[in-house]
Amino acid sequence: MQQSPYGTWESPITTAMVAAADGRPGHLGAVGGELWWTEPRPAEGGRRALVRRREDGTAEAVLPAPWNVRNRVHEYGGHPWAGTVGDDGPLVVFTNYADQRLYRFEPDAGGEPVPLTPAPAIPGGLRWCEPVFADEFGEVWAVLEEFTGERPTDVRRVLAAVPLDGSAAGDRAKVRELTDDAYRFVTGPKLHRSGSAVAWIAWNHPHMPWDETELRVAEITADGRLEGAATVAGGEGESIAQVEWAGDGTLVFAGDRTGWWNLHWVDPENGNTGEIHPAEEEFAGPMWGLGMRWFQLLASGDIAAVHGRGGQRLSVFDAWDRELNPVEGPWTDWAPGLVAVGDRAYGLAASASSGYEVVEVDTVEGTARVVAAAHTDAVDPAYYPVPEHRTFTGPDGRDVHAHVYPPRNPDFEAPEGERPPFVVWVHGGPTSNVRAVLDLELAYFTSRGIGVVEVDYGGSTGYGREYRERLREQWGVVDVEDCAAAARALAAEGAADPARLAIRGGSAGGWTSAASLTSPAAAGLYACAVVKYPILTLAGWTGDDTHDFEAQYVHSLVGPPEVLEERSRERSPVDHADRIAAPFILLQGLEDEICPPAQAERLLERVAGKGVPHAYRAYEGEQHGFRQASTIVDAVLAEHALYARVFGFEGPDFDLELHP
Repeated sequence: MQQSPYGTWESPITTAMVAAADGRPGHLGAVGGELWWTEPRPAEGGRRALVRRREDGTAEAVLPAPWNVRNRVHEYGGHPWAGTVGDDGPLVVFTNYADQRLYRFEPDAGGEPVPLTPAPAIPGGLRWCEPVFADEFGEVWAVLEEFTGERPTDVRRVLAAVPLDGSAAGDRAKVRELTDDAYRFVTGPKLHRSGSAVAWIAWNHPHMPWDETELRVAEITADGRLEGAATVAGGEGESIAQVEWAGDGTLVFAGDRTGWWNLHWVDPENGNTGEIHPAEEEFAGPMWGLGMRWFQLLASGDIAAVHGRGGQRLSVFDAWDRELNPVEGPWTDWAPGLVAVGDRAYGLAASASSGYEVVEVDTVEGTARVVAAAHTDAVDPAYYPVPEHRTFTGPDGRDVHAHVYPPRNPDFEAPEGERPPFVVWVHGGPTSNVRAVLDLELAYFTSRGIGVVEVDYGGSTGYGREYRERLREQWGVVDVEDCAAAARALAAEGAADPARLAIRGGSAGGWTSAASLTSPAAAGLYACAVVKYPILTLAGWTGDDTHDFEAQYVHSLVGPPEVLEERSRERSPVDHADRIAAPFILLQGLEDEICPPAQAERLLERVAGKGVPHAYRAYEGEQHGFRQASTIVDAVLAEHALYARVFGFEGPDFDLELHP
């Protein structure tokens, strides 16, 4: 083992590997006996490919570039496709990112995808999500998001039915609206197997879906209309994140009426309801995308469920014995994308040493195996970081959960007595969390001798509603304090060099990173910062200054309109640019509708000529979050170059020009 200062270690993990590994499989679904899903293609402009696994185990992409199976409903998108078995094999409908239209495609019949929905008058202004087949009516039912004007809040959402014969492709009037737009937000329809009823989730501003939602049910008439729509659960401060029909006509749903997203049931006929498995852990999470599935009902009546406190594992709830039986295997985290086929469950699972794989679980035999997207090591796993799960103490003695990744490289060690530089990674949302799974971007830095701590600050999910609501009206305070508490604790323990601490994050994590440079709670703590596609002024992240989904989110995070302006001035980095003393870089997608470039540009105007070294790298064709391989490579190298410059070691061959 060679001795070399932290930050100078040589690593086989390259930026090309980081870019190639960006994203994961998603949106699993079954088509007859086949399994289908979407996969990222960073080298193809960041598109999502639709992949088919045949019954013989072979897998192939069914749509070539430029087809991009993704939608922009809520801007974050949701489940983009549905499949069934037709006369000529699989029949799928999917949303295409470029025009947001819904298409029909039969891969075994030859030919190209055929549009089912009209081209919108406003580009990308008719968006579709969570399609399901309504075979009895020859239709596909889905969430329709329709823009009615140029402002981002000129929008309505309904459940709608689209004819499979393509007659609506040139005639908007052929689209049947199943619900009115009394609710601002709706999720995709869940049809009872008899075709006699449908369930969905709905909510209104100012609530976010983790604040309060309603479970709605309606009867389906013989001609396909909905009658007697009513709320059967939710509301009054309860968040329902998922619903499924049970075989006996009751509904199983994940709601947090107990302070935790637990599984419950309700009989829509009489309103009777009860708990299925009460526990102080989460069986669901924040509905950032539509169509997320944390649980699935199996043919036996048992329930496959992703659950946990902090992390998420897969278990099978035995409906007879009323107990959870964990699924054994090397995976430590399961994503919310389960699919049930009989008594088999399929999901996406990962660990600290493997990316997300498609895993099949035989719940009768109790076995699990990887069936697709199997992880392969690009380098020796000895270069991967090993997470340490920690709970730090924040202000007022509160718990701050985090994953700590010390530097790790089998070829190098630091000189005796040297402490490593450490970077606080701040997740987005802010109503989200971090997963202790393999991330080659994180490993890129730890294998070079730079430690990372990922902080689930107050407001993060996975620890119950009370922990989640710690951030209510305290955004820019609690998040900054909790991240600082983790950094200071590592320095006090001798695990990190107090003179070489940094902070980085994107979106809401970009807000916390930038706010940490101007907040008294973190004054002088960080030597530099990396701020990616950030929110930088709270008063400018509401109404028509952002997208509709989050247009009123800031009121729960910061305060109602009567105090928003004042608190924005107190907390926003753009209003305290004079306090910034540490070097920083801003990384921004120029097509970002969620955190528009105008906010980054405003901060740049206020720091220009102030003597603070900084750089701005803006990327054409990128939205909220980076998907193109070239962008990912550039962003990683820029971040690495900043740390090298500030922490005092030799960096990559990359021209990072810092302006005063």
